[in-house]
Amino acid sequence: MTDAAPLKIRGAGLHREDRELWSGLDLTVEPGELIAVLGPSGSGKTTLLRAILGLEQLSTGTITALGEPVHRKGNRRIGYIPQQRPLPRETALRGRDLVRLGVDGHRFGPPLPRRGDARRVDELIAAVGAQDFADRPVGLLSGGEQQRLRVGQALADDPRLLLCDEPLTSLDLANQRAVVNLIDRHRKNTGAAVLLVTHDINPVLGKVDRILYLAGGRFTLGKPKDVLTSQVLTDLYGAPVFVLRAGDRLVVVGAPDAEASHHHHEGHL
Repeated sequence: MTDAAPLKIRGAGLHREDRELWSGLDLTVEPGELIAVLGPSGSGKTTLLRAILGLEQLSTGTITALGEPVHRKGNRRIGYIPQQRPLPRETALRGRDLVRLGVDGHRFGPPLPRRGDARRVDELIAAVGAQDFADRPVGLLSGGEQQRLRVGQALADDPRLLLCDEPLTSLDLANQRAVVNLIDRHRKNTGAAVLLVTHDINPVLGKVDRILYLAGGRFTLGKPKDVLTSQVLTDLYGAPVFVLRAGDRLVVVGAPDAEASHHHHEGHL
């Protein structure tokens, strides 16, 4: 691979109907770097991940992932952890099957058991600490247990670029911490780059290298201490926003949400 940077975004813009989500976005993600993507609902965070996966067409600009331009066929070396949504209780798959999809789900035809596959599934289950529930139906597992398995599935191809879309939503603090540690360990062990969309920076604050903050068609990019300030976010939103420190947590107050906010914005970023 000639291109050392796992992800290069140049002059990227994306329009939705008559609205510009963002434009002029330049971002180079280095190996082993963890970048959090923050911003209100509707600011285009998920759309950015979809564009990197080749599922959304940019209006302007280019994206190079793992040394090649993104295309609709996708790239097996990009791992993807979708938003945490509970699986239906009646889901018949076992935890092991969910991880196995990451290992052999890309091959055409019925999955043929290959000797190496079962070993790889066992390795992944151990890596995400899922041994105790890997043989239970996934629909009966807790949100945290399901999300551990999803991380295992995403790591199946040893991705060099890992895209995580709100992977911590609806998890309690202990499970948030566990999932963040799994993602962090993968990038430290392999030098993978990670882009993690979140509405709450707190669970990842100690691990993040840079923050990309999208809001109202504009963005700011930088180190957490430079982005998460009252002044910078007030400028970005064009309205008074305050960043308060409560113990070791940051609380953002007054950030207007793109959708008429049905929740108070404190504690969320």
